[in-house]
Amino acid sequence: MIIEGASEPRELKTESLTVDLVVVGGGLSGVCAAIAAARNGMKVVLLQDRPVLGGNASSEVRLWILGATSHGGNNNRWAREGGIINELLLENQFRNPGGNPVIFDSILQDWVTRESNLKVILNSSVFHADTVDNHIQSVHAFNSQNSTMYQVSGKFFVDSSGDGVLTHLSGAAYRMGAEEAEEFNEPMAPGDDYGKLLGHSLYFYSKDVGKPVDYVAPDFALKDIPSLIPRYKSFNATDQGCSLWWIEWGGRLDTIHESEDIKTELQKVVYGVWNYIKNSGEFPEAANLALEWVGTIPGKRESRRAEGDYILRQRDIVEQVEHDDNVAHGGWSIDLHPADGVYGAQGGCNQYHAKGVFGIPYRCMYSRNISNLFINGRLLSASHVAFGSTRVMATSAAIGQVIGTAASVCVENGLAPRDLLEPHRLNHLKQRLSSAGHYVPKFNALERENYATKADIKVSSELSLQSSPHNGEWKKLQDSYAQLIPLYANQKTVMTVPVKVSSPTELRVEIRKSEKAENHTPEVLVEWHSFLLTEDDSEVSIPFSQGEEAQYMFVCFMQNEFVQIGLSDLLLTGLMSVKQGGLAKVSTTARQEAPEGLGVDSFDFWVPERRPEGKNIAFEMTTPLFKYSKQNLISGATRPTSMPNAWAADIDDISPTITLDWPEGEGVLANNLTLFLDCDYDHPLESVQYLHNDRVMPHLVHQCEVVCDDSVITNVKDNRQGVISVSLPAGRVINRLSIKLTNSQGHPVSVLGIRVQ
Repeated sequence: MIIEGASEPRELKTESLTVDLVVVGGGLSGVCAAIAAARNGMKVVLLQDRPVLGGNASSEVRLWILGATSHGGNNNRWAREGGIINELLLENQFRNPGGNPVIFDSILQDWVTRESNLKVILNSSVFHADTVDNHIQSVHAFNSQNSTMYQVSGKFFVDSSGDGVLTHLSGAAYRMGAEEAEEFNEPMAPGDDYGKLLGHSLYFYSKDVGKPVDYVAPDFALKDIPSLIPRYKSFNATDQGCSLWWIEWGGRLDTIHESEDIKTELQKVVYGVWNYIKNSGEFPEAANLALEWVGTIPGKRESRRAEGDYILRQRDIVEQVEHDDNVAHGGWSIDLHPADGVYGAQGGCNQYHAKGVFGIPYRCMYSRNISNLFINGRLLSASHVAFGSTRVMATSAAIGQVIGTAASVCVENGLAPRDLLEPHRLNHLKQRLSSAGHYVPKFNALERENYATKADIKVSSELSLQSSPHNGEWKKLQDSYAQLIPLYANQKTVMTVPVKVSSPTELRVEIRKSEKAENHTPEVLVEWHSFLLTEDDSEVSIPFSQGEEAQYMFVCFMQNEFVQIGLSDLLLTGLMSVKQGGLAKVSTTARQEAPEGLGVDSFDFWVPERRPEGKNIAFEMTTPLFKYSKQNLISGATRPTSMPNAWAADIDDISPTITLDWPEGEGVLANNLTLFLDCDYDHPLESVQYLHNDRVMPHLVHQCEVVCDDSVITNVKDNRQGVISVSLPAGRVINRLSIKLTNSQGHPVSVLGIRVQ
């Protein structure tokens, strides 16, 4: 029993901690920064002001995680973020096929708990920073659940707080709102009529309870929805959660200090909308629906943006500018929202896509004036326009992994964040990121430290792409469809495709490619062919050739209701088909038509269909095309880009094996073997609402046995991750590694890269 008598004023309990890295904010960007640093040997504290991790992806807000894949609705192929966020999404795909945000909370908790170097402190709000001579020494936080004050000192700090609380408290330079168009020559910069801040959103979920249920709205609920919400006809009884992203408001207020007022207004809207759905008589199908959940905190989009040594801008995204220090990638559209939100007559957003993914410079990831502060997530140093693309969570998570890794390099070498811009240090950072599965655009991780490059590599077989066998299924050309075909420079071939014709017609086939080899926007018409077909025709043969650069060609079968093309069950790394057309969530039309002078491109969308649809087109080539050779194992590319970049075994190889031999006397002392696998980087893997066709990616290596000289050192079963990391016997000279691989679904085994370090 505790009895406290009268006393002088008391102090709260205080706990002091000293670590290498302090991360403020436990959204996805903060989680990935903290995990990356911990895995690199740093002692890390992660301070989160909520009871769960994940930020907008958590069960408190319930927004789906997206990034460069953009729901699969633009031309960014194989664009999903790698590294830690990819691990989380692949695990969520397996554990959480129903897209339950509570399950995703538990996955995040699992991932941070595994890291012995990482201490997570929830429910703790940072309110003060000790900053001396533009250098942060410590931060102070209060935990409302255990009534404890924390003082956490560190060598480096990461502001992942979304609203930039540490940026503000430390004296770091920042901005809020939209720049004038002239500052960065950004034609997309909005004016006052449109508004200069994105608002908040509040989501709700409903549930069919199997019998009629009444709803009595609270007094504060918004009345007369049709007169107050111009887009009220967009409501329906089945939309819920983040499908209602456009229930947004607050862009004309201070999205930090007036956030509670914004939430209160959004609560009025949500309860009023549900009352309208239940009681207006316009939605008889809602009779059995009950309101199951309403968010208690809104999802924030925009507030402060910190200033780094460089401010990302519209041109960097649209023109895909190749900065030397690009260390992460983005690919979401430039997605700006009118400030009036749900009360405005304008559409919910304006989205303009680039022709491919863009790089994000390291200079945008640290403060320009606070010497030991990294700026993370939506705080990235970017203009309001560029922020419209970089703000999404998978992009922010990838940035977080860069920052956690960069902080580790700084601690190890006694460097400041800016010091990593020196070329060999920057290259080291990129190499370390790549070795962890993170994607650095247009960077091939050819490492001197990779002993695999010095080995004699033998493989059981090598697949040469020449055919995609017809499975008996047909696809009617109600839309235009294209098969992506990888061709080497100056290569020529003839492609024969099975067809079924219902009436005499003329079929047009176009051969297209992208202006940039690494893009997949087929804006260049190389040649076209016209085929006069009758019911007696069963195939078409299309000749085409490549130019001076190896890249994908698009063989486009243009819309024709009288023609069907054959399909194939072949599932192979870097081989896919696409359909001409948009996706309503990210593009309302099949073509992006940019207004004159807006500074963005006009082009067609060619997008994949999700499994079980989206099969490859059946074909037979006169000559082999891309060879899935063993050289691709050490090429440095670990995902398809302008070519498949993979080794694959023959379809009939019953025991796919890779063997690395080092000559007698030249064996290696190595600690780790890493395999980079095809986890279908084209699939978006939304964390909630979407029901994905596969719980484990069908392209993957699902089983892997590693033999070191004559000893089996590991046997991985039921793999569901894109990277397999195997510890090698410590202190032992290795002369041979043999890797036996299995795809349990019968698809060709493939590997994107091998590192021995």
